[in-house]
Amino acid sequence: MKRKTTRKQALDYHAKPTPGKIKVVPTKKYATQRDLSLAYSPGVAEPCLEIQKDKSNSYKYTSKGNLVAVITNGTAVLGLGNIGAEASKPVMEGKALLFKIFADIDVFDIEVDTENIDEFINTVKNIAPTFGGINLEDIKAPEAFEIERRLKEELDIPVMHDDQHGTAIISAAALINALEIADKKIEDVKVVISGAGAAAISCAKLYKSFGLNNDNIVMLDSKGVINKKRKNLNISKAEFATSRKISTLEEAIVDSDVFIGLSTSGILTASMLKKMADNPIVFAMANPDPEIDYKLAVSTRDDIIMATGRSDNPNQVNNVLGFPFIFRGALDVRATTINEEMKKAAVIALASLAKEAVPEQVNVAYEQTRLAFGKDYIIPKPFDPRLISVVPPAVAKAAMESGVAQFPIKNWTKYKDELIERSGGDNKLVRLMHGRAKINPKRVVFAEADQLTVLKAAQFVYDEGIAIPILLGRKETINSLMEELDFDADIEIIDPKENSQAMIDEYASIYWKKEERKGLTLLASKKLMRERNYFGAMMVNSGDADALITGYSKSYPNVVKPILKLIGLDDGATRIATTNLLITERGPLFLSDTSINIDPSAADLAKIAQMTATTVKMFGIEPVIAMTSYSNFGSSKDISATKVRTAVKYLHRSYPNLIVDGELQTDFALNNEMRNDIFPFSKLSSKKVNTLIFPNLDSANITYKLLKELNKADNIGPIMMGLKKPVHILQLDASVDEIINMTAIAVIDAQMKESRKIN
Repeated sequence: MKRKTTRKQALDYHAKPTPGKIKVVPTKKYATQRDLSLAYSPGVAEPCLEIQKDKSNSYKYTSKGNLVAVITNGTAVLGLGNIGAEASKPVMEGKALLFKIFADIDVFDIEVDTENIDEFINTVKNIAPTFGGINLEDIKAPEAFEIERRLKEELDIPVMHDDQHGTAIISAAALINALEIADKKIEDVKVVISGAGAAAISCAKLYKSFGLNNDNIVMLDSKGVINKKRKNLNISKAEFATSRKISTLEEAIVDSDVFIGLSTSGILTASMLKKMADNPIVFAMANPDPEIDYKLAVSTRDDIIMATGRSDNPNQVNNVLGFPFIFRGALDVRATTINEEMKKAAVIALASLAKEAVPEQVNVAYEQTRLAFGKDYIIPKPFDPRLISVVPPAVAKAAMESGVAQFPIKNWTKYKDELIERSGGDNKLVRLMHGRAKINPKRVVFAEADQLTVLKAAQFVYDEGIAIPILLGRKETINSLMEELDFDADIEIIDPKENSQAMIDEYASIYWKKEERKGLTLLASKKLMRERNYFGAMMVNSGDADALITGYSKSYPNVVKPILKLIGLDDGATRIATTNLLITERGPLFLSDTSINIDPSAADLAKIAQMTATTVKMFGIEPVIAMTSYSNFGSSKDISATKVRTAVKYLHRSYPNLIVDGELQTDFALNNEMRNDIFPFSKLSSKKVNTLIFPNLDSANITYKLLKELNKADNIGPIMMGLKKPVHILQLDASVDEIINMTAIAVIDAQMKESRKIN
């Protein structure tokens, strides 16, 4: 299924509900007059005077230490070229978003309306005191080289032109590992670089710093090979002018070991690829279409090691692996610059990380049994959660060792823990979940597709390739709404009450035979099959669909009853339950049971905890479970607290490897310091709880809805556990995003059940 993003969708995303992609939010209390008098006049005078005495105090009293400027003049924007400063703002806001979600760095995007080098440099210098670092972006070469060089010389904060160095750093890490796999030494290999812009020049220079011989480099621009016969070469190109008597890529590629593409699509042909040396390394990084198609390349040479800039191919060279984490490390030691030592440290850290065992969370996201270092995995994946705890420390250490750090780190364990905490509040898990669903999308029945909100969600999952929707409902209404939404797709629409008699007869007969000795007649069975939930459930039961999403317009109990009648319990399950996943500022938090079991027994609670643990692992997360109550570890003898305590004893005895403890009050469960101080004996000691099991439906349901509304936390659920087939029931009047996320869950559920069946 091809992913489709329409012009309208792109414009709506940037325009609604609030124009743009970023905003400024307060970090201090501001509710009272006292708060405001501290925030502004007269209290603000005190930190001003301290900074006047010592400028470094700006890091102590202001946000400077975590604030980066993303600055451009719009002369080389993505694939759009010189579109001007103002038109570049959406891209700069996007870069700001990436800084925040990957490394928790705040950003002001600055668009400077000049192509004059001196004017641009002076503007940046004049506003530099505001920031802890400067990220130059989308500035055309050769001006970009001069701008970065002068700003690095004249400013005492980190400055980096990501277009130059980002690709260089990530591709250098990939090259180091590719050479190891190919059993080649960097000082011996012959390298062809197609492209001579800022990124290509920076790549060549960084490769040289790792040992690449300048005489073994052939660089090409739009005029062909850059050789010493060429006149009027700028200083950057002249450094890589070859003395070889060649002028074309076809000549340069013969017997070369490495091809680096930073140019245009289709420039490297299959016949050229055949002329490369054994075990060729090809990094075709033109976007969106590489210099040679991935499938063509691997079918032409089975010994090739290949990387591209695309996420749908192995070994994506993605700058997001670098710039957020490099600036994170530089900011955290208050580095005065980003030097070569720091960039090389980032390269080595990324290359080394690719050789380590991959967390299950990453395997799950990319639906891999086990990602492992090799031809198809030479650089880490962008969603690898270890990046923030590996790259920034490496960069920070290099800054300290090279003498540019003003605030050296003393406790590295504490620093890494702080970095991991920084990554907790964003939606990485949602992106991972959607990515996994897209790898093998399933047929999902939407039982209420004639509801606008449901149809919007179905449109999104179809356009994004998350699922293959099957729409149930009034066909005329659905077609009208699809026209309104500009949802033009060849999608199956079924109205159980109008045009599906053959399917109704088939499903009714199957269900009647199952229930005929329980008082059900064939006529009554046919009548039931005209109801969407019965019909949709039978589609899944009969293999005509892979999963069912329902419950948008009806109360939960009314939807659950027919589902339980038709679907049945999964193998080994003794009951069903639900968990809700909330994406909170502290990270993902699972809460169970939020929708089914009103007053579960101790045995039921233990089973719910065990089922929830399995679900948590489905997301690639190690479950750390707190069994909650109003009491702590025996402080109450009431039957409710005793029930939780009994469940914990059973879990400790039956599942000794499961990280679970209780009973615990919720604040102790979620506050590591409080818990470790008062209850150091707990199995949860020094661990971050990510799963809460509640003693009854009241407490679980109230808590998750309270958190969802007060904290505006993204909610995924209720996720049904214990059913034989992938059926998931929405909460009444769920939002579009909630339906989309539940659809992704349904697809992953179907994937896992299919895999289990095959195995």
